[in-house]
Amino acid sequence: MAESNTNENLFALQIITPERIFYEGQVDMVEFNTSEGEIGIYKNHVPMTVIVAPGVLSIWEGETEKKAALHSGFVEILPEKVTILAELIEWPNEIDESRAESAADRARARIAARGDDVDIDRAQIALMRSVARINALH
Repeated sequence: MAESNTNENLFALQIITPERIFYEGQVDMVEFNTSEGEIGIYKNHVPMTVIVAPGVLSIWEGETEKKAALHSGFVEILPEKVTILAELIEWPNEIDESRAESAADRARARIAARGDDVDIDRAQIALMRSVARINALH
């Protein structure tokens, strides 16, 4: 007998890192940054794969929003399931805010210096990761 209170709009979300299963559950929506821009996914989304860009991941379970700092990885999107293979992702309670702010300051200084010995792309990615950490806290 089917349960009468099941939500037809839920889909499976699984987030896996090399170290652990970071998240596994039924969700209403998930939002995150990709190499092509921000994306929001609901059930029955068009199948695709995307590359993660550093930013805040938002998981919606009904009215509850859970945030995490998602730094890199790949995503497989299917109509009934989304799988995120994350190289690095952190819940807010795993983030040291002062360390993230210091890292952002260092990255900004490297970008501003623009010296021959500065890898600008690497500094910009470090800045994006630090900002993602800070934004996941707020």
